[in-house]
Amino acid sequence: MAQPQAPHPAWTRAMLALHLVAIDPAGLGGIMLRARSGPARDAFLAALARYTRPAMKLHPDMADDALFGGLDLNATLVAGQLVQQAGLQAHDGPLILPMAERARPELAARLAAMMDKGREHPLIVLNEAATEDEGVPAALADRLAFHIDLDDVTLADIAPLDAPLPAPGALPRLGDGQIEQIAMLAEAFGVPSPRAGCLAMRAAAAHALLCGRPEVAGGDIEAAAALVLGPRATRLPGNTEEEPPPPPPDDPGSDEADQTSDQSGQIPDDMLIDAVIALLPEDMMARIASGKQRRATGSGSGDARTGNRRGRPVPPRKGRLGGASRLDLVATLRAAAPWQKARAAQRPDHHGLHIRPADIHLRRYEQKSDRLLIFVVDASGSAAMTRLAEAKGAVELMLAAAYARRDHVALVGFRGVGAEVLLAPTRSLVRTKRQLAALPGGGATPLATGLRMALDLARGARQRGMTPTLAVLTDGRANIALDGAPDRARAAQDAADMGRAVAASGTDALVVDMGNRPEPALKALAAIMNAHYFVLPRADARRISAAVASVMDG
Repeated sequence: MAQPQAPHPAWTRAMLALHLVAIDPAGLGGIMLRARSGPARDAFLAALARYTRPAMKLHPDMADDALFGGLDLNATLVAGQLVQQAGLQAHDGPLILPMAERARPELAARLAAMMDKGREHPLIVLNEAATEDEGVPAALADRLAFHIDLDDVTLADIAPLDAPLPAPGALPRLGDGQIEQIAMLAEAFGVPSPRAGCLAMRAAAAHALLCGRPEVAGGDIEAAAALVLGPRATRLPGNTEEEPPPPPPDDPGSDEADQTSDQSGQIPDDMLIDAVIALLPEDMMARIASGKQRRATGSGSGDARTGNRRGRPVPPRKGRLGGASRLDLVATLRAAAPWQKARAAQRPDHHGLHIRPADIHLRRYEQKSDRLLIFVVDASGSAAMTRLAEAKGAVELMLAAAYARRDHVALVGFRGVGAEVLLAPTRSLVRTKRQLAALPGGGATPLATGLRMALDLARGARQRGMTPTLAVLTDGRANIALDGAPDRARAAQDAADMGRAVAASGTDALVVDMGNRPEPALKALAAIMNAHYFVLPRADARRISAAVASVMDG
């Protein structure tokens, strides 16, 4: 009989974090969960349902009156007297903030203030960003003890939680030496926030209570450091094999100090660092070693096409007043005016205007969404470095006007048998120059793979409210199929299929033929994609940029 598959390590960490938060919700704040909609996130929320109190969802654009309470205008109009609504901050249970990467800075500040007051139940923040450049506002991320990533967890990697979550209890105290060790670990791993050390101390105490220990042990500190400090680490500790300097020879208290240290059972610092490193997942180790830290600031979501704050005014619509919506007073009075006599006859005791919830009209404005230019660059062949240098120049020229035109750019390179996102959507010129300083070239032409990756990037951008445009720069025909096989016929068919997928998605595109002679296959591909076709055999960065701008502005 086959043995059941062990749960994914990330899922194990998520369940441990959930248990610790249930034990000490006020001290640990909550969990920041990076997971898109799928079985892993659903299973995590199902496990959260075993908390002692039911959870309540927030909205990333909710207004202060919904959070803190205030006048319920619709109920007031119906009742003819003031009706107050209770805010969600008074909810006796966990709060869930979905799409936290879209949360307004004002809302993040309000929630952070609530947590600073020691809210008795945790905040669960769901980060659904498609790229690492997007993230939860720092004010929230810094106050949440646990940062868990379930993006790579599948349904087969999950072990459902059957037992209820533990209830809060009295936490054991940490000794002075243990507090110093946690501070040492935070310094060794380059954790920038001093709050993280305090959260690690609370996590160690909660872990001891979860394990039924009356005192905090070395294993509790190891687990807490891996959970709390690991995701915040910016560097790996240096050489931990160096022996500490010997004590001065004439120090009579050194022997006594050594005996005290041995009796306390405290793990030596170098062994503790090694133990924490052993508990970190491999992907986290690689990220720390490369010096990359996941951002926890900003809101990379695109602007909605219609809103209620900025843009060109459009006709108002009926709606429920609340959140960030704004009342259109003129349209509301215009809707209520024909009914004043009839309503006055029904309510002779009421003097003044008779307004009903159905009369409420909200202001609306049309906004232009952020635009994303996805350069799909052929990095194969002998002229690859020239094309990549020209693409780099075009990207930098487009970024120069990004702040005025609200454009983002991304770069997908394809060569050999695959493709990769060389530059995620960004408006940072400095970051772009650093990423594009040296790009590899040479090999075959997997055009279909490049188009597929660019289309996935475009779909993710569209879900975030952006308007993507593909700019395909190549000088030859496809010769590598989607499965990596060197078959020109299949490669051409796969490229045509991906071109039809681009056309079906409604994504604007252009194909820049940079070969010495026009390539009929590229012209046919552009027709399949419903894309503009340009022949630029000696294109430079300015000509490419002008071609893209003509499509974007046309």
